[in-house]
Amino acid sequence: MKNISNDYVLNRSRINGVNDTQNQQVNKQSSTKNGKNFKEVLDQINKSDQVIFSKHALQRLEKRNINLSKEDLNQISVAVNKAKDKGVKEALIILRDNAFITSVKNNTVITATTGEDLTENVFTNIDGAVII
Repeated sequence: MKNISNDYVLNRSRINGVNDTQNQQVNKQSSTKNGKNFKEVLDQINKSDQVIFSKHALQRLEKRNINLSKEDLNQISVAVNKAKDKGVKEALIILRDNAFITSVKNNTVITATTGEDLTENVFTNIDGAVII
């Protein structure tokens, strides 16, 4: 993808439906080379404040030629954290002439749009907005 840094893209894994006993057995068997087991690594990723971008959002960034600097990414992360502190679940984040719909709970940008596409647009399924 042109002009999109992979610094801010993390692949997350979610484990659903595994009870504690099964999880403990998996943890004992799945130690990584650095001595951390899978659960510890997953917990470390989940605690990260760094925002990630969904595949759809990355496609929109590329299609709409939206280039984000590290400072922009930091500002988006700060905005997501502010929304999280206020109890927001789905937020509209406006940064200059770009808008980002985010899943605050997952620290994930779901989609992105530019100023040209903002005119007369209606944003649904959000419960908060942060303007940077």
